Amino acid sequence: MPTLDREDAVFVLHLGDGENRFHPDWIASVNAALDEVEKAEGPRALVTAASGKFYSNGLDLEWLAAHGEEHLDYVNSVHALFARILSLPLITVAVLQGHTFAAGAMFSLAHDFRVMRADRGFWCLPEAEINIPFTPAMSSLIQSRLTPHTAQHAMVSARRFGGREAAAAGIVDQAVDEGDLRAAGLELALAHASKAGDSLATIKTRMYAPVLTLLRDTTDPLG
Repeated sequence: MPTLDREDAVFVLHLGDGENRFHPDWIASVNAALDEVEKAEGPRALVTAASGKFYSNGLDLEWLAAHGEEHLDYVNSVHALFARILSLPLITVAVLQGHTFAAGAMFSLAHDFRVMRADRGFWCLPEAEINIPFTPAMSSLIQSRLTPHTAQHAMVSARRFGGREAAAAGIVDQAVDEGDLRAAGLELALAHASKAGDSLATIKTRMYAPVLTLLRDTTDPLG
């Protein structure tokens, strides 16, 4: 399960060492950690990271198959998590050490910055291959964070981007060697820790207003 640590002004939310799929308990644990981050005062920033083969493999499809009656509530909870990360009143950095797929890739896009391992692991939106359409809110999130060209390739072709390809396409801000990955994420977050506060929250809320409206609309999340 996710755990939260702090290094100086940077909170580090460790997502886990497995596939880090969006099980309801996992989502609840992430939200509890974010509660603690938001309650803190003074300069602060957030890094999310993981260990092992995956940063996150996205939705917990096995759980969802066994709880079909909770489908809408589950999608709403995922949307709400994306909206929360996207609008946090502090700078967020996703450190992608491994595979970042589907809803895990969208979760990374909800961060302000992304740093990815250069030599191993893929960033991918595989929905076209696995026959699961993006919700309108998910489509809006992806298209708000990527260039039209990159979004089209990522969403329609389900292309797998390695670290250097992802940096070239603007999906991530940096692609670095494994040994430098954590330090790069912490350095980037710390450089922006002084920006935390109401003004940054207002900037983000206005910048992503259309996306946030869709992500927070619980009446018909599937479109």
